[in-house]
Amino acid sequence: VQEKASVFNMQLDLTGAVPSLIVAFVIVANGDRQGRKRSLVLPSVGALIADICLTVISYFSLSLSILFAVAFITGLFGSMATFLGGGFAFIADVCHDEKQKTTRIAVVDLIFGVVSGLAGLSSGYFLRGVGFTWTFVTASLLHVVNIIYIIFLLEDTVGVSEFQHQAPVSCKELLRETFSGVYMLFKTAPYKKRILITVLLFTFMSYLFTMVGGSSLFTLYELDEPLCWNEVYIGYGAAAFTSVSLTSFLGVYLFSKCLKDIYIVFIGIFSYIGGMVMAAFAKTTLLMFLVRVPSLLCFMPIPVLRSMLSKVVLAGEQGAVFACIACLEVVTGTISLSVFNIIYAATVAWFSGFSFLLSAGLCLIPLAVLCWLLCTSWNGEDLALLVPEEVSSIESVDS
Repeated sequence: VQEKASVFNMQLDLTGAVPSLIVAFVIVANGDRQGRKRSLVLPSVGALIADICLTVISYFSLSLSILFAVAFITGLFGSMATFLGGGFAFIADVCHDEKQKTTRIAVVDLIFGVVSGLAGLSSGYFLRGVGFTWTFVTASLLHVVNIIYIIFLLEDTVGVSEFQHQAPVSCKELLRETFSGVYMLFKTAPYKKRILITVLLFTFMSYLFTMVGGSSLFTLYELDEPLCWNEVYIGYGAAAFTSVSLTSFLGVYLFSKCLKDIYIVFIGIFSYIGGMVMAAFAKTTLLMFLVRVPSLLCFMPIPVLRSMLSKVVLAGEQGAVFACIACLEVVTGTISLSVFNIIYAATVAWFSGFSFLLSAGLCLIPLAVLCWLLCTSWNGEDLALLVPEEVSSIESVDS
């Protein structure tokens, strides 16, 4: 059952990954010219449709193979990658003080982590009390509230001019219009800026790969012997990550006052390594809950790396850089889930904790890249210098 569930999860993730990758890349990047609200509305509508489908599947006890169609439809609407990409670009737009950007981006991650933890805590009681059908109905109603708020109450941070409303006259111009944001981000940027963006994106991708892959196996690991957790314990375990999100935010808030961003990323990665090594040998319920203690700061690198990338680019390039981040999240998350589910299925019979040790070992890759950044001229101070220099050069060209 463990092996089949692992493979099924992998196939389901792959089904929605490709369409969500394309949609996230296009919608979030075009947000710099066409507004941010579309990247928030579309995924919310897709999630509403998915939950309605899940309600029908649950109520009529339909085949689980329909879940593949649901995953594909959700991907066509952009999925979570588009929503988060647009949300982070929205936050970057309203941050006029660069020093606040790291903290505010960390707040978004905090909200995401806290709400995910509360959902995990309540889901077990929901399922036990009212069953799957009414749980999906509740989620659908929450999506409706969210969509109404975004459409009617949320003000966009990007103005859309009359010229931008006009449709391109040819398919070639349409493609150029669609992908120009990301293309110009790398085409016109100075060499040093391109290298720095690429290195930071690779660091973000490599750490996300290990963290998503390792943490995604917790539920399967907890369901297996010798832990054999039920749905309530699984909910408690998911809720424990609420504390991790909170402590990671507090860590970012406090450390950003006295440390450079790059050192905060170091601390977070070492925190994750400690938690994964402990999880690999956790064979009791108490020890599995205590795994969250060394992992208290493991979420810090994600918002800090987002903030570092946002600080490198101009205000009109925020959508482009967050589109790159969103696409990397989709690709990296999908590959990571597939790889780690396959590895877990292959190793669960002889050592179920092997995947956690592998995840901890792979953290050496982002650590090595960060060490290289520290040993070269591309250190944290460059992040604050690149943007003003570029702005002044653009102003001189305009004059």
